[in-house]
Formats: sequence, C-alpha cells, structure tokens
Amino acid sequence: MSDSAPSAIQPSFALRPAQPQDVPTLFGLIQALAEYERLTEQVTGSPTLLHEHLFGDRPCIEAVLAESTQAESAGQAIGFALFFTNYSTFLTKPGLYLEDLFVKPEYRSQGVGKALLAHLAQLAIARDCGRLEWSVLDWNEPAIGFYQRMGATILPDWRVCRVTGAAIATLAAQH
Repeated sequence: MSDSAPSAIQPSFALRPAQPQDVPTLFGLIQALAEYERLTEQVTGSPTLLHEHLFGDRPCIEAVLAESTQAESAGQAIGFALFFTNYSTFLTKPGLYLEDLFVKPEYRSQGVGKALLAHLAQLAIARDCGRLEWSVLDWNEPAIGFYQRMGATILPDWRVCRVTGAAIATLAAQH
C-alpha cells in the first residue's frame, strides 16, 4: 500500500483559444453543428468571413477549441464554443453570449461541453460580466437537460427575435 494519493484522471482533451490557422477546422465544426441541428441550408458564410470576424481589424467574436489529447487523435478538434460580448442595460455590465457550443457526437459525455461552459464562466468572471447566456432549440432535449444540469435557467417567457437578409433592408427603410 502506497502513502501517495491516487492521481486524478486526466481529461482526454485540452481547451485553447482559436488561432488564425484554425479557421478551416472551426468552419468544419460549424458545418457539423448545422448538420446536427438540421440547418445545413442556413450555412451561407465562409471561412474567409469567419477569419475576418475572429481576427480582422474589428474582431467581433471569439472562439475556444477543444482538442483531443488521446494518442490516436492528439490535436484533433473535437468541439468548440463561439461567443461574443453583449450588454445588460439592467445590470449595466457586459455579458458573454454563447452563439454556438458543439462537441462531436463521438466525444460527448466525456466532459468536453462542461469544460467549454466552465471556461466561458471563468472568462465572464475575469471580465466582470453580469451574465452568460445562450439560446437552445426547443426540440433539443439532450442539450436542454445538459444546460439545466450545469445550472442554466431556461427562460420560458422570452422569445428570440430575428431579422435577416432582405428584411434588414426593409426594416432600415422604415421611418
């Protein structure tokens, strides 16, 4: 019998901020997310635009990648979180808005999603944010259950409002 404490199980992934060379990989994960959400027809962007929004003159988003550290797949991207700063007028504080969180199906239930959310919560604290929030599709019961287990409240009285495409120009022309 040894006097030393048993070593903790090491996670089989690592998190890191996305770098410019990660854009094609990140865009591929975005496409996989769209496929999972049955929204592939809505992916009309490009790696070029993603690069500009992450690393251009006026970055407006950030991303964190989860990479496998297992020998057979070391360095392979297995998930991501893409987020940006928003603002709460009631709290008069910035917040973080999680636009997308995705973990490849074969890597789910290994703590990757939890680690990505915890990482964003740590960033929110470090940046003195008043809240961390995101949306979830109403049919995605596994995600809803996961988010609730992580401490999230699903707001029943709020609905997402969205104006896209030609509707933006129509709205802009209103007086």
